[in-house]
Amino acid sequence: MRNESELRDKRDKPEKSEKSVNPAGTDAERLDPYCLKEGEVEELLSGHPWRRFVALGDSVVEGLGDAVPGYLDEPWVDRLAGALRQHAGDLVFRNLGRRNTRAALVRSTQLDKALAFEPDLALVACGGYDTLVARFDEHRVASEIRAIVGALQDRGSTVITVSMIDSSRSPQLPPAVRERFARRLRALSDATSVIARDLGTLHIDLFDHPVGDADNLLSADGKHANRRGHAIAAAEAVRAVGAHLARPELRNGAA
Repeated sequence: MRNESELRDKRDKPEKSEKSVNPAGTDAERLDPYCLKEGEVEELLSGHPWRRFVALGDSVVEGLGDAVPGYLDEPWVDRLAGALRQHAGDLVFRNLGRRNTRAALVRSTQLDKALAFEPDLALVACGGYDTLVARFDEHRVASEIRAIVGALQDRGSTVITVSMIDSSRSPQLPPAVRERFARRLRALSDATSVIARDLGTLHIDLFDHPVGDADNLLSADGKHANRRGHAIAAAEAVRAVGAHLARPELRNGAA
């Protein structure tokens, strides 16, 4: 029997947060054509079966990003957890994501913690930090992601994988680094999509999302999405999970 006091940390969120109560956001976010609209969460996630949600990864999962006026100042993964909690008040969420963490380190430092948490839903988003180092080994990164996903699935968890928005298209990124960054991000996206197909994950493919061309997507560091980007990622995550739940073979069974 698991010891809940040992499993929870300050990122666990067994209660509703005020920011997650209204996932459609505020002001500019409500008018943003890519963001959640009123009623979408209720329509798409009603009746979902999950009660223990864990997220593993790098800064994308941790939730780094500058605030943007008119958008909720909340990371996209936390917003997905809040949306899921609207239909399962007892859902417990643990975010293990940490910045500056390569895929191999995600597996060596986060996977055991995630498995001990005994999740029925897990989100894996890593490899992004690997694209920023001097040598990017896409095959090794893919191997690490595949190992993480397989281990979680072997314990019975539904696994969400993610191909994040191609931020190399943003005018905010200096041209001198754009081409190399674009190649690496494409390789990571393609590898993650192959893993999703091979292992049957719930895949959120944001890579070619049109917002990648926007000039107001990135934070001041030029690497991480700002809160507008997080709002859009959260919206697409909710829609992807909703589409998964709507599959005929899942309507009356476990997801």
